[in-house]
Amino acid sequence: MQLPHPEQFILLDIETVSQYAQYEQMPDIWKQLWQEKTAWMLTGDTTPEIFYGERASIMAEFGKVICISLGYFKEDAGELRLRLKSFAGHDEKQVITQLVDAVAKLMNARKMRLWFGGHNIREFDIPYLCRRMLIHQMALPPWLDFQAMKPWEVPMLDTMQLWKFGDHKHFTSLKLLAACLGIPSPKEDIDGSMVGEIYWKEQGLDRIAAYCERDVATVAQLLLRFSNKPLLTSSQITTA
Repeated sequence: MQLPHPEQFILLDIETVSQYAQYEQMPDIWKQLWQEKTAWMLTGDTTPEIFYGERASIMAEFGKVICISLGYFKEDAGELRLRLKSFAGHDEKQVITQLVDAVAKLMNARKMRLWFGGHNIREFDIPYLCRRMLIHQMALPPWLDFQAMKPWEVPMLDTMQLWKFGDHKHFTSLKLLAACLGIPSPKEDIDGSMVGEIYWKEQGLDRIAAYCERDVATVAQLLLRFSNKPLLTSSQITTA
């Protein structure tokens, strides 16, 4: 598969949680908005309270970003290396601002066309970030303003989309895709369904950031596999 050179990749993964630890903590108007938003999704004995704990984190109107991990390749003495850096905190606007500043510096340094890479980044990570930025009245940087672009002009390398090969019905998790392509699983002590509990009950931002970075490293390996290039060894991956 013909992909850009790895040094043109900016790899991203975000972790999100609900804006409130529990449904009961929301202002009444937001409880009403939640019920209106999710009424058609509720099945069986699922209540709005239960569903809030299960799904609020993935809806940009009711969730927030608590961690963003960034990854990029750099060739050093003929050897490809991956560098990872995470921005995590309780202040969502500050976390997003740190990402914007870091990407701006990387773009200024690279002087080449860069592509954003991630798993399901086209339908989740990037739209979520853009929505939260608008909510915080932050101007979208040019590299996130894709609205006027044709689909094939958008500089994104989504490993889930690449694996679809044009099949619009197919969904494959990062864990399953990594297993299919012979890449060690990124899921170690936690998975995405546990992020909210670890954040609200354990204040485990460091643990969440480490998990987020593993996902970015796995996406990096997948893109190398799609490009028919050798996988990285652990010594070729460094964390800031």
